[in-house]
Amino acid sequence: MTLTISGYSTALFATWYFIEELGLLFDCGDGMIAAMLQKSRKIEHIFLSHPDRDHITGLLQVNQLNAREGFPIISYPRDSNSFPALRDFSVKFDPHVRGTVWQPLADKDRVWIKKDIYVEALRNNHVPAAEHVIKSLGFRVVQVKYKLKAEYLSLPPLEIKKAIDTLGREATHNQVETILLCYTGDTPAENFAYWNNAKILIHEATFLDDEMEMQSHRNKHSKLEDVIRGVKDIHVETLILGHFSSRYSREQIDSSIVALCQKYELRIPVYRVLPGQTVFDILSNKPLTV
Repeated sequence: MTLTISGYSTALFATWYFIEELGLLFDCGDGMIAAMLQKSRKIEHIFLSHPDRDHITGLLQVNQLNAREGFPIISYPRDSNSFPALRDFSVKFDPHVRGTVWQPLADKDRVWIKKDIYVEALRNNHVPAAEHVIKSLGFRVVQVKYKLKAEYLSLPPLEIKKAIDTLGREATHNQVETILLCYTGDTPAENFAYWNNAKILIHEATFLDDEMEMQSHRNKHSKLEDVIRGVKDIHVETLILGHFSSRYSREQIDSSIVALCQKYELRIPVYRVLPGQTVFDILSNKPLTV
Protein backbone atom coordinates (compact mmCIF):
# COMPACT_ATOMS: atom_id res chain seq x y z
CA MET A 1 0.00 0.00 0.00
CA THR A 2 1.35 3.38 -1.03
CA LEU A 3 0.87 6.04 1.63
CA THR A 4 0.80 9.81 1.18
CA ILE A 5 2.25 11.29 4.38
CA SER A 6 2.35 15.02 5.01
CA GLY A 7 3.48 16.67 8.20
CA TYR A 8 5.08 19.32 10.32
CA SER A 9 7.21 18.63 13.38
CA THR A 10 9.28 21.17 15.28
CA ALA A 11 10.02 20.62 18.96
CA LEU A 12 8.11 23.01 21.25
CA PHE A 13 6.05 24.52 18.42
CA ALA A 14 3.89 21.97 16.59
CA THR A 15 3.76 18.35 15.42
CA TRP A 16 1.28 16.52 13.20
CA TYR A 17 1.40 13.81 10.52
CA PHE A 18 -1.50 13.15 8.13
CA ILE A 19 -1.81 9.84 6.25
CA GLU A 20 -4.22 10.66 3.46
CA GLU A 21 -5.22 7.18 2.21
CA LEU A 22 -6.20 6.07 5.71
CA GLY A 23 -7.96 9.25 6.84
CA LEU A 24 -5.55 9.12 9.76
CA LEU A 25 -3.94 11.91 11.77
CA PHE A 26 -1.18 11.44 14.34
CA ASP A 27 -1.12 14.35 16.77
CA CYS A 28 -2.68 17.68 15.92
CA GLY A 29 -0.37 20.61 16.48
CA ASP A 30 -1.00 24.13 15.30
CA GLY A 31 -1.27 24.73 11.55
CA MET A 32 -2.65 21.38 10.45
CA ILE A 33 -5.87 22.79 9.00
CA ALA A 34 -4.12 25.79 7.43
CA ALA A 35 -1.69 23.46 5.64
CA MET A 36 -4.05 20.73 4.45
CA LEU A 37 -7.24 22.80 3.88
CA GLN A 38 -9.95 20.64 2.24
CA LYS A 39 -7.86 17.48 2.51
CA SER A 40 -8.23 17.70 6.27
CA ARG A 41 -11.90 16.76 5.80
CA LYS A 42 -10.74 13.22 5.06
CA ILE A 43 -9.73 12.75 8.70
CA GLU A 44 -11.73 10.05 10.47
CA HIS A 45 -9.30 8.92 13.16
CA ILE A 46 -7.01 11.07 15.30
CA PHE A 47 -4.42 9.43 17.55
CA LEU A 48 -2.89 11.74 20.13
CA SER A 49 0.40 10.69 21.69
CA HIS A 50 0.30 12.98 24.74
CA PRO A 51 -1.16 16.35 25.80
CA ASP A 52 1.79 18.69 25.31
CA ARG A 53 0.40 21.83 23.70
CA ASP A 54 2.55 21.56 20.59
CA HIS A 55 0.80 18.27 19.81
CA ILE A 56 -2.82 19.30 20.40
CA THR A 57 -3.32 23.02 19.76
CA GLY A 58 -4.87 22.39 16.32
CA LEU A 59 -7.37 19.86 17.65
CA LEU A 60 -10.32 22.16 18.33
CA GLN A 61 -10.25 23.53 14.78
CA VAL A 62 -9.86 20.10 13.17
CA ASN A 63 -12.76 18.80 15.23
CA GLN A 64 -14.90 21.87 14.56
CA LEU A 65 -14.58 21.38 10.79
CA ASN A 66 -14.89 17.59 10.70
CA ALA A 67 -17.30 16.66 13.48
CA ARG A 68 -20.35 14.57 12.57
CA GLU A 69 -22.11 11.73 14.29
CA GLY A 70 -19.50 9.11 15.22
CA PHE A 71 -16.53 10.99 13.72
CA PRO A 72 -13.81 11.90 14.12
CA ILE A 73 -12.73 9.24 16.57
CA ILE A 74 -10.12 10.76 18.88
CA SER A 75 -7.89 8.28 20.74
CA TYR A 76 -5.66 9.41 23.58
CA PRO A 77 -3.59 8.07 26.52
CA ARG A 78 -5.96 6.64 29.11
CA ASP A 79 -4.64 8.41 32.19
CA SER A 80 -4.17 11.86 30.70
CA ASN A 81 -6.84 14.05 32.30
CA SER A 82 -6.21 16.85 29.82
CA PHE A 83 -8.23 15.12 27.11
CA PRO A 84 -11.54 14.71 28.99
CA ALA A 85 -11.18 18.36 30.00
CA LEU A 86 -10.59 19.36 26.37
CA ARG A 87 -13.57 17.24 25.26
CA ASP A 88 -15.89 18.93 27.74
CA PHE A 89 -14.69 22.40 26.76
CA SER A 90 -15.05 21.68 23.04
CA VAL A 91 -18.68 20.63 23.44
CA LYS A 92 -19.49 23.82 25.33
CA PHE A 93 -17.64 25.96 22.81
CA ASP A 94 -18.96 24.19 19.66
CA PRO A 95 -22.11 22.22 20.61
CA HIS A 96 -22.31 20.59 17.17
CA VAL A 97 -19.21 18.48 17.94
CA ARG A 98 -21.17 16.26 20.34
CA GLY A 99 -20.98 13.44 17.80
CA THR A 100 -17.19 13.22 18.09
CA VAL A 101 -16.01 10.01 19.78
CA TRP A 102 -13.28 10.33 22.43
CA GLN A 103 -11.73 7.04 23.51
CA PRO A 104 -8.94 6.40 26.04
CA LEU A 105 -6.26 3.86 25.16
CA ALA A 106 -4.08 1.66 27.33
CA ASP A 107 -0.90 -0.15 26.36
CA LYS A 108 -1.46 -2.60 23.46
CA ASP A 109 -5.04 -1.48 22.85
CA ARG A 110 -6.14 -1.79 19.23
CA VAL A 111 -8.46 0.42 17.21
CA TRP A 112 -9.72 -0.87 13.86
CA ILE A 113 -9.72 2.01 11.38
CA LYS A 114 -10.55 -0.11 8.33
CA LYS A 115 -11.92 -3.62 8.04
CA ASP A 116 -8.38 -4.92 7.52
CA ILE A 117 -6.28 -2.27 9.32
CA TYR A 118 -5.86 -1.53 13.02
CA VAL A 119 -3.77 0.92 15.02
CA GLU A 120 -2.10 -0.44 18.16
CA ALA A 121 -0.94 1.77 21.02
CA LEU A 122 2.34 1.41 22.89
CA ARG A 123 3.06 3.04 26.22
CA ASN A 124 6.31 5.02 26.23
CA ASN A 125 8.31 6.93 28.82
CA HIS A 126 8.13 10.45 27.43
CA VAL A 127 6.04 11.52 30.41
CA PRO A 128 7.49 10.17 33.68
CA ALA A 129 4.83 8.01 35.36
CA ALA A 130 4.38 4.77 37.26
CA GLU A 131 4.52 1.67 35.05
CA HIS A 132 0.76 1.09 35.11
CA VAL A 133 -0.05 4.73 34.29
CA ILE A 134 -0.63 5.63 30.63
CA LYS A 135 0.37 9.23 29.94
CA SER A 136 2.15 8.98 26.57
CA LEU A 137 1.82 6.63 23.60
CA GLY A 138 3.38 5.62 20.31
CA PHE A 139 1.43 3.79 17.60
CA ARG A 140 1.80 1.25 14.84
CA VAL A 141 -0.54 0.73 11.89
CA VAL A 142 -1.02 -2.91 10.93
CA GLN A 143 -2.76 -4.43 7.93
CA VAL A 144 -4.23 -7.92 8.33
CA LYS A 145 -4.74 -10.26 5.38
CA TYR A 146 -5.72 -13.91 5.13
CA LYS A 147 -3.99 -16.24 2.69
CA LEU A 148 -5.24 -19.70 1.79
CA LYS A 149 -3.11 -22.44 3.31
CA ALA A 150 -0.86 -24.36 0.92
CA GLU A 151 -2.80 -27.62 1.20
CA TYR A 152 -5.88 -26.01 -0.31
CA LEU A 153 -4.26 -24.14 -3.17
CA SER A 154 -4.41 -27.02 -5.67
CA LEU A 155 -8.07 -27.82 -5.02
CA PRO A 156 -10.81 -26.84 -7.49
CA PRO A 157 -12.65 -23.62 -6.57
CA LEU A 158 -15.83 -25.43 -5.47
CA GLU A 159 -13.86 -27.69 -3.11
CA ILE A 160 -12.02 -24.68 -1.67
CA LYS A 161 -15.36 -22.97 -1.02
CA LYS A 162 -16.75 -26.11 0.59
CA ALA A 163 -13.69 -26.40 2.86
CA ILE A 164 -14.00 -22.76 3.92
CA ASP A 165 -17.75 -23.10 4.57
CA THR A 166 -17.21 -26.29 6.56
CA LEU A 167 -14.03 -25.54 8.48
CA GLY A 168 -14.08 -21.76 8.65
CA ARG A 169 -11.56 -19.14 7.56
CA GLU A 170 -9.25 -19.59 10.55
CA ALA A 171 -8.75 -23.28 9.77
CA THR A 172 -8.20 -22.79 6.05
CA HIS A 173 -6.20 -19.56 5.99
CA ASN A 174 -3.03 -18.15 7.50
CA GLN A 175 -3.23 -14.67 8.98
CA VAL A 176 -0.55 -12.34 7.63
CA GLU A 177 0.14 -9.01 9.33
CA THR A 178 2.05 -6.19 7.67
CA ILE A 179 3.25 -3.22 9.72
CA LEU A 180 2.52 -0.37 7.34
CA LEU A 181 3.61 2.51 9.54
CA CYS A 182 4.88 3.29 13.02
CA TYR A 183 4.78 6.64 14.78
CA THR A 184 6.74 6.96 18.01
CA GLY A 185 5.31 10.24 19.25
CA ASP A 186 7.61 12.06 21.64
CA THR A 187 9.77 9.45 23.33
CA PRO A 188 13.20 8.57 24.59
CA ALA A 189 15.04 6.17 22.27
CA GLU A 190 13.44 2.89 23.38
CA ASN A 191 11.09 0.08 22.31
CA PHE A 192 12.87 -0.52 19.01
CA ALA A 193 11.78 -4.15 18.90
CA TYR A 194 8.21 -2.90 18.72
CA TRP A 195 8.98 -1.03 15.48
CA ASN A 196 10.72 -4.05 13.90
CA ASN A 197 9.58 -4.98 10.38
CA ALA A 198 7.82 -1.66 9.81
CA LYS A 199 7.63 -0.47 6.25
CA ILE A 200 7.77 3.15 7.47
CA LEU A 201 8.95 4.43 10.85
CA ILE A 202 8.37 8.05 11.90
CA HIS A 203 10.69 8.70 14.84
CA GLU A 204 11.41 11.85 16.80
CA ALA A 205 15.03 13.10 16.98
CA THR A 206 14.89 16.22 19.10
CA PHE A 207 18.58 16.51 19.94
CA LEU A 208 21.74 16.22 17.84
CA ASP A 209 24.10 16.28 20.79
CA ASP A 210 24.30 15.55 24.51
CA GLU A 211 22.24 18.59 25.46
CA MET A 212 19.42 16.15 26.21
CA GLU A 213 21.36 15.05 29.28
CA MET A 214 20.79 18.53 30.71
CA GLN A 215 17.03 18.15 30.17
CA SER A 216 16.64 15.20 32.57
CA HIS A 217 14.12 17.04 34.75
CA ARG A 218 11.76 17.43 31.80
CA ASN A 219 9.81 15.02 29.60
CA LYS A 220 12.11 12.61 27.80
CA HIS A 221 13.15 12.92 24.14
CA SER A 222 15.51 11.16 21.74
CA LYS A 223 19.00 11.95 20.54
CA LEU A 224 19.58 11.41 16.82
CA GLU A 225 22.51 9.04 17.28
CA ASP A 226 20.50 6.81 19.62
CA VAL A 227 17.72 6.64 17.03
CA ILE A 228 20.03 5.71 14.15
CA ARG A 229 21.78 3.11 16.30
CA GLY A 230 18.44 1.61 17.36
CA VAL A 231 17.04 1.49 13.83
CA LYS A 232 20.22 -0.23 12.59
CA ASP A 233 19.46 -3.18 14.89
CA ILE A 234 15.97 -3.79 13.50
CA HIS A 235 14.40 -4.15 10.05
CA VAL A 236 12.76 -0.95 8.81
CA GLU A 237 12.28 -0.14 5.13
CA THR A 238 12.01 3.66 5.37
CA LEU A 239 12.80 6.12 8.15
CA ILE A 240 11.26 9.58 8.64
CA LEU A 241 12.89 11.78 11.27
CA GLY A 242 11.24 14.82 12.83
CA HIS A 243 10.72 16.89 15.98
CA PHE A 244 14.17 18.45 15.69
CA SER A 245 14.87 21.37 17.98
CA SER A 246 14.73 24.71 16.18
CA ARG A 247 18.15 25.54 17.64
CA TYR A 248 19.69 23.44 14.86
CA SER A 249 20.17 24.60 11.28
CA ARG A 250 19.30 22.59 8.20
CA GLU A 251 23.01 22.06 7.55
CA GLN A 252 23.61 20.73 11.08
CA ILE A 253 20.68 18.32 10.88
CA ASP A 254 21.47 17.03 7.40
CA SER A 255 25.20 16.58 7.99
CA SER A 256 24.52 14.78 11.29
CA ILE A 257 22.06 12.37 9.66
CA VAL A 258 24.42 11.57 6.79
CA ALA A 259 27.40 11.08 9.11
CA LEU A 260 25.51 8.82 11.51
CA CYS A 261 24.02 6.71 8.73
CA GLN A 262 27.54 6.18 7.44
CA LYS A 263 28.87 5.42 10.93
CA TYR A 264 26.22 2.78 11.62
CA GLU A 265 25.98 1.60 8.00
CA LEU A 266 22.27 2.30 7.85
CA ARG A 267 21.36 1.76 4.20
CA ILE A 268 17.68 2.62 3.91
CA PRO A 269 15.94 5.76 2.61
CA VAL A 270 15.98 8.40 5.34
CA TYR A 271 13.75 11.48 5.12
CA ARG A 272 13.56 14.38 7.56
CA VAL A 273 11.04 17.06 8.45
CA LEU A 274 13.10 20.15 9.15
CA PRO A 275 12.19 22.73 11.81
CA GLY A 276 9.67 25.28 10.57
CA GLN A 277 8.81 23.40 7.36
CA THR A 278 5.56 21.74 6.35
CA VAL A 279 6.36 18.82 4.04
CA PHE A 280 3.68 17.56 1.67
CA ASP A 281 3.85 13.93 0.55
CA ILE A 282 7.11 13.34 2.37
CA LEU A 283 7.96 10.14 0.53
CA SER A 284 7.72 11.77 -2.89
CA ASN A 285 10.73 13.92 -2.06
CA LYS A 286 14.31 12.79 -2.49
CA PRO A 287 15.60 10.96 0.60
CA LEU A 288 18.60 12.42 2.36
CA THR A 289 20.34 9.05 2.38
CA VAL A 290 19.76 5.70 0.71
